[in-house]
Amino acid sequence: MIKKNPPVQVAKPSLLIVDDYADNLFTLSRLLKVLDVDVYQAASGEAALSLALEHDFCVAILDVQMPGMNGYELAELLRGNESTSKLPIIFLSAMYSDEYHHRKGYDAGAVDFLSKPYIPEILISKVRVFISLYEQRLQLESWAHWLEFLVAERTDELSQSYDDTLTGWAKALELRERETAGHSQRVVKLTLRMAVEMGFQPEMLVHIHRGALLHDIGKMGISDSILLKPGTLTEGEWHEMRQHPIYAYELLRQIKFLEPALNIPYTHHEKWDGSGYPRGLKGEQIPLEARIFAMADVWDALTSKRPYRKAMARQAAIQHIREQSGTHFDPNLTERFIKLLEL
Repeated sequence: MIKKNPPVQVAKPSLLIVDDYADNLFTLSRLLKVLDVDVYQAASGEAALSLALEHDFCVAILDVQMPGMNGYELAELLRGNESTSKLPIIFLSAMYSDEYHHRKGYDAGAVDFLSKPYIPEILISKVRVFISLYEQRLQLESWAHWLEFLVAERTDELSQSYDDTLTGWAKALELRERETAGHSQRVVKLTLRMAVEMGFQPEMLVHIHRGALLHDIGKMGISDSILLKPGTLTEGEWHEMRQHPIYAYELLRQIKFLEPALNIPYTHHEKWDGSGYPRGLKGEQIPLEARIFAMADVWDALTSKRPYRKAMARQAAIQHIREQSGTHFDPNLTERFIKLLEL
């Protein structure tokens, strides 16, 4: 029997703030201290880059307009460096707050863009999400290192341990979201059946299984007030809800054994016609496994009883899937999926 326990990570989170105005750095640093983190300051892009190469920050908050290297240029350098490529970036700007500059910030690699003057509570809330994701990533890495340590003796047990842990996360998320019991397992099975039908190789099926199981893991970063709200979400709340694929990406891409499983959690809300989120991918830009999963997820949602509505009749749900072919769903897959349902 193995008695060794997994190591516990105790690292205190640290974050980076970058602004060429000392007063702005002072104000922002004071605000962020309530989060019990180490706050590092840089008054230039060059100084910020040097700090980012030396530390493992959970998030960087960048001003846009700075002398020398501006915020966009700094973000692109951070994204282009292997050791900092996964650092989440939030832009703060007073001068550049229009849609064009927001898009430019996202293109440079930002995960969010806030206009000055910002609302302190909103900024704190967003930073808290990335602190939480950072801490979860450290814990996951700790478990992953421990599990890899056992691989020589327990190859089969190792794989099962991975999947048992992921199953536990999925069940915990269902309980928190008050999701229909068994939703995750049902969509996993249906997605895998379709993936086998499409000819995916066994090694890829493992990653599809994990991605489907963790499809909504990014909702760990969504507040209870939004996730559990009984009424209609406001526009701002919907904006926050649509961040959950990005939160999933930021969490899972940093875990080596889960990197190949990213496509479903990150892109399962994209739509064939490009109207989905978070990136507005269109057609075959959306990974095949995510296109398959989208149908399985919607099918299960339609045919499952929820507290706020009855389950849709089988034929009505099939008709809905057909109607969404070419808009929400890949038209090349729709009839194959429906045929699978009838087996």
